[in-house]
Amino acid sequence: MLTKRIIPCLDIKDGRTVKGINFVDLRDAGDPVELAKQYADFGADELVFLDISATLEGRATTLDMVLHVAEQVNIPFTVGGGISSIEHVDALLKCGADKVSINSSAVKRPELVNELSEKYGSQCVVVAIDAKEIDGEWKVHLAGGSIPTDIDLFEWAKEVEQRGAGEILFTSMNHDGTKNGFANEALARLSETLNIPIIASGGAGNVQHFVDTFKEGKADAALAASVFHYGEIPIPFLKKELKKHHIEVRL
Repeated sequence: MLTKRIIPCLDIKDGRTVKGINFVDLRDAGDPVELAKQYADFGADELVFLDISATLEGRATTLDMVLHVAEQVNIPFTVGGGISSIEHVDALLKCGADKVSINSSAVKRPELVNELSEKYGSQCVVVAIDAKEIDGEWKVHLAGGSIPTDIDLFEWAKEVEQRGAGEILFTSMNHDGTKNGFANEALARLSETLNIPIIASGGAGNVQHFVDTFKEGKADAALAASVFHYGEIPIPFLKKELKKHHIEVRL
């Protein structure tokens, strides 16, 4: 049985880690390199770094930060934010990133998923999908959730899988930062639709939420931010509790 992964997410803005609610009202959560090292030491399975304003500001993710993180951590980490070319991915991987996460750029030019998976292998390509449930339908949003589209979450996830994505990082905008639990119904549907791992994101508030997303949502990994950044749920404690619920994790 494959172990379930716990993944702290560091949203980066102006070189600092920030956290908001429903994608707005950001507040400072610390230095990303220091946080990354702490999480690696505390037993996180992977890390995700998202430069949340890169797409809106039309620039690439900071390479310096990626380099410094790679020097400090010994677990896989994914980098996203404003990635739209093979050249940029090349630079990130050379700086030490293990995977890249693409979101808006994949929607604007879906062939990018094919190009990246053909060049680097699907294990390197994470497609992040920010979606919002509106009148019972899950619609994809772009540019840090600021631009709505008519694209259906499930159809888009299936398409990127067929194009070579190795993983889906699904963030429910309805649940993000609310600490009311993950979007488990949508996650379970994604899991039934796809054959690649799904990372649940948006809504973690307590240990039970993690248990539920692995059992009910059938997620392969759970990503969270503020509950880790502000010490509300220590990762070693979370993993021991998941073990008690017969969920396989790496201790």
